[in-house]
Amino acid sequence: MLSKDQDQKVGDGGTGIQAGGSVTVVNVGVTAAEARAIALDVAKATFYELTGAAKETASIRVEEITTRVIAKLEQEFPQGLQKAKDPDFQYALFTVQKEFARSGDKDLGDLLVDLLVDRSKHDERDILQIVLNESLATAPKLTDSQLAALAVIFLFKYTQNHGLGNHQLLGDYLDKHVLPFATKLSKSRAGYQHMEFAGCGSILIGSTLEDVLGNMYQGLFVKGFDQSEIQNRAITVGSDSRFFIACLNDQSKLQVKGLNKADTEKYLEAQGVSDEDKAKILALFDAAKMGAPEIKNKVISIRPYMAQVFEVWNDSEMQSFNLTSVGMAIGHANIKRFVGEFARLAIWIN
Repeated sequence: MLSKDQDQKVGDGGTGIQAGGSVTVVNVGVTAAEARAIALDVAKATFYELTGAAKETASIRVEEITTRVIAKLEQEFPQGLQKAKDPDFQYALFTVQKEFARSGDKDLGDLLVDLLVDRSKHDERDILQIVLNESLATAPKLTDSQLAALAVIFLFKYTQNHGLGNHQLLGDYLDKHVLPFATKLSKSRAGYQHMEFAGCGSILIGSTLEDVLGNMYQGLFVKGFDQSEIQNRAITVGSDSRFFIACLNDQSKLQVKGLNKADTEKYLEAQGVSDEDKAKILALFDAAKMGAPEIKNKVISIRPYMAQVFEVWNDSEMQSFNLTSVGMAIGHANIKRFVGEFARLAIWIN
């Protein structure tokens, strides 16, 4: 039998455990307080040698952004606190601290925090982790106008909301995803050239916003047709409600059921529609589509602030700007900080 008299010495920072039987030790990992302390140590060990008021201001900003990072991790991804001991994560964190200490810009701080939290979700050194690291260094080089442009370009060129079944839903979607950026957009050619220089994208061949919206959400922008058109085109399924609904823009007429041509084609195939009927229905879908001026006017009638977005998009390099992975990551994060939950970045970068 073991003696009940036990004696042990514990060093500073150690934990002494005594028991007469078996002991289970649970490693709780890095707590939020510990992660914050480590993060501040990173800044103290590597931060610029500033003096006077500049040093005091930088110190206050570093503590502020560090607190926001830890709070965001606790709320959205608690496992990320364990990354506090990872050298690559510490370097990314220092980038955030350094850039916020320099500018103190709240919007930039929010964007950097979102990018860093996304970065914490990736354990392996994969393409997404590398892109997010690069985005943390690139975002501070951009103006509010340029950050807004990346968000709007990403939204309209690289995403599609399949739930926009009517004009009210479209208006709500624009309010949530576009309105926060609408007044910040600029036509400045130099601005898009700088975005290209910073590695966010390339100025290539583009499309007007009317064309983008008209193709992505064609079902919202049709003039409709008379029921007789179905018979005139010899569509054998007739005016089946699975394929034809009352026109959103003219209740006295019909339109093809579908948000855009690609989705409609898949739906027709899934319903077992013959190739001949499928071709005729898709042709009718295109024949009833509004022209570009009508699409523009319709969108502006739904949300008048979109007039500014159309003007900037169509009269600048915005329409021709195609995003790199870094541009996508920044645009994605900028939208996410306004709307909260958004689709995972890995959908576009993998």
